[in-house]
Parts: sequence; structure tokens; C-alpha cells
Amino acid sequence: MVSFCCDNCGKCCVSLGSYITVERQLSERDYYCKNGITGELFLVHVQGDASGEIDDDFALSGPGVSGLRKSCVFLRKNPLGSGQICAIYPTRPKICQDFRCYHAVILNPADEIVGRMVGKSDINTSDPKLAIIWKDKIKPCFQPVNHSPGEKREGFSPEDSMWIEKVSSILEPFRYRIEKAS
Repeated sequence: MVSFCCDNCGKCCVSLGSYITVERQLSERDYYCKNGITGELFLVHVQGDASGEIDDDFALSGPGVSGLRKSCVFLRKNPLGSGQICAIYPTRPKICQDFRCYHAVILNPADEIVGRMVGKSDINTSDPKLAIIWKDKIKPCFQPVNHSPGEKREGFSPEDSMWIEKVSSILEPFRYRIEKAS
């Protein structure tokens, strides 16, 4: 398995503002927060220079208020380069620790990562050959699995090991291979 590697795009956090709320400020850098999905309360510690910005945001919105902010309050522009960073990364909640924006990577014959499987049936790739193979040979195989109890199940879902096996068998003649992200 290949290790998950964040590229600081910030897409995972842009819709968490309504789920991750600051309940109480303990100090300039420490906050009690709540996961609106699980109800989990957790303590976070703000890293770096973002504490002043987060303090200002919290002062404007107040405890438990999230409706005005779509992205997570702890998502900030990367001061050292492009992309976004999490100001509480070492103390982020379990929902954030468990999140993977891709569940497998596709490697070329030289063992270079050339694609990331995301969502239900899409990939991110800059490899034109892989993009064509995906569009023409793999994407048509994917059918969302919507079924009632007792109804015959057709198609594949990415949660199925059969889906990964199917994609692998299609890619193999083109000398690409898949590794699940851990």
C-alpha cells in the first residue's frame, strides 16, 4: 500500500465549516470544538501564525456558530507556498484524520504515481494515455449501486474489492497498476 500524501489543495476542508464548530476558546491557541456529525468534542491547538486570525474569526462568530463560514475555521492559506494548510493538523479531529481524498493510486511502468482514484468513478491524472483509458474503458464499467434489500445487485462500487480488481485487470495490459492508499 502506498501512504496517503496530502497535496495541500484544501478541498477536503472547504465544506466542513458547518460541521466543525468552535464551542469555546481556552487560550490564544487552544479551543474546544465539536464535530456536528458525530457529536465528538475535541481539544485543538493552533499551530504557527494563524492563531490571531482564528481568534478574530471566533470573536466575530461566537461559540457554536458556523452558518456564515462554509470552510473549516482552521483552514488557512499556506504562508510558505501554494495551497491551503490545516492550522490544527497535529490535533485535528478523527473525522479529519480518517479522511482520504483518494483511495488508490495508479502507477506507470516506472512506478511513478500518475493518477489518483477519487470519488466514485473518477481519477485525477495529467497522464493523457491514462485519461483516455479511464474514459473509454474503465468509466463505462462503473454503475452506481442503488438497490433495495432482496434486489439483484448489478455494477460495481469503489468500496467493492471487485471494483479495484476490475480496474486492475483493465489497466494491466497497458502496464499500469493500482495500489490502495493507507
